[in-house]
Amino acid sequence: MKKILVIILSVGLLSPIFAKENLPRTIVTTDGEIDDVDTFIRMLLYSNEFHLEGLVYSSSMWHYKGDGKGTLFTSEMEMTKKMYGAKTDLRWPGVQWIQDLLKAYAEVYPNLIQHAKNYPSPAYLNSLVKVGNIDFEGEMEKITPGSEWIKAKLLDNNPEAIYLQAWGGTNTIARALKSIEEAYSKQKDWPIIQEKISRKAIIYTVMDQDATYKKYIGQHWPKIRVFYNARQFASFAYPWKRVMPKVAQPYFEGPYMSKNIILNHGPLLKMYYAYGDGQKQEGDDEHIHGDPSKLKNAQWGSFVPYDFISEGDSPAFLHLVDVGLNNLNNPSYGGWGGRFAPAKDNPYRYEDNEKAADFNPEVGKLDINYSQTRWLIALQEDFAARADWCVKSFKEANHAPQITVREGMKVYAQPGQSLTLNLLAIDPDKNEVTLTGWPYTEAGSGTADIQITGNKALVKIPANAQKGETYHVIIEGKDHGSPSLRGYRRVVVNIL
Repeated sequence: MKKILVIILSVGLLSPIFAKENLPRTIVTTDGEIDDVDTFIRMLLYSNEFHLEGLVYSSSMWHYKGDGKGTLFTSEMEMTKKMYGAKTDLRWPGVQWIQDLLKAYAEVYPNLIQHAKNYPSPAYLNSLVKVGNIDFEGEMEKITPGSEWIKAKLLDNNPEAIYLQAWGGTNTIARALKSIEEAYSKQKDWPIIQEKISRKAIIYTVMDQDATYKKYIGQHWPKIRVFYNARQFASFAYPWKRVMPKVAQPYFEGPYMSKNIILNHGPLLKMYYAYGDGQKQEGDDEHIHGDPSKLKNAQWGSFVPYDFISEGDSPAFLHLVDVGLNNLNNPSYGGWGGRFAPAKDNPYRYEDNEKAADFNPEVGKLDINYSQTRWLIALQEDFAARADWCVKSFKEANHAPQITVREGMKVYAQPGQSLTLNLLAIDPDKNEVTLTGWPYTEAGSGTADIQITGNKALVKIPANAQKGETYHVIIEGKDHGSPSLRGYRRVVVNIL
């Protein structure tokens, strides 16, 4: 590794330096669990990195409102069927919590736009809030304001993909698709419309939290791309102490969380749920995590005040954050939202299956969770920096460096060839940046040797590399600010 002096950005605001219309489009659907609330707060601090086009209340196997008529409902999902049996409603947090968070966001917004000009206005975000299908788990018969909003976005004339984040069930998304099918399936141009929607919609779902994908979306819209996170999210969720590498855990423990993220960082971060913080979500009688008397021998272990609880849905939006890893359209590459491999029987479905596992040096073997946990320290330090943005000026806070490679992100080589990559690190805060290079072996065909000297990376391709293989090189720049932040540039070497 080598320390290099970095060039200062001439503009006064942090990246993205591209136009807002070039950011990925996304709609969030959420069932409002406490981990959704915490995910939502983190997501708001990254809302300059993508174009939010909908914030939709939905239901799930864990949370539904009921129809107000006393109708009993039994879950279709085996786990919650056993846990809850027949219920008229289940742990429903209401349809006001998003607006409450947006009020707090409005208070810190004037400070946030000092750091990134693309933060959406509070008024715009409030215009996105819609109520979707919330009566019961998997209910998709009603046409709702939320489903109609998604339908309209899928049918608009903008051909860019829309990432539909399912933090709860997929039922409101399913209702939107069903409404499109009902409106157009008897028309002559239906195959063209269906193909348009299938190319446009990308569903990032955290588990199956109802049966609507299996029963409707997968059958009627088989070409819609799906990024299915069934396992990696757990490292960022309630069982994090059992899954997360030991080296990362201090960044999620109370001393770090309280000092660097939750306390003294403005009203939005104060609403972030943590263990023993005294907060209680209305409507969810299982939210006892904030009770200081419940810290020991809890379901997932023993905790101290302000320990992290869960952000199980954060990988869904983190996949959209461009830190230079080029994973947005390449889910098998891996990035802050995890890594996915094609499903065996569906070319349109990517899963965190065994082929998406990365080698975890702490346990000495391939680990499906390490594809997510390898980024957690960087994620938390970046979160802490953005928490500072809520209360500090641009000069007082830290901002991530940008890493570029002159040769681009796709290069070509022969087996055994050595390549020289010319590197540039740009830091907005005049901080020094330490550059390192490492092979992302699991994302490609093997391991390349990488040596950094000054602002150059020497990449040695194995002599036994085969034509058509790829070797992934990650150039990582870590600044010397506080908190220390990282930027990346992935270079994929294609073998001729």
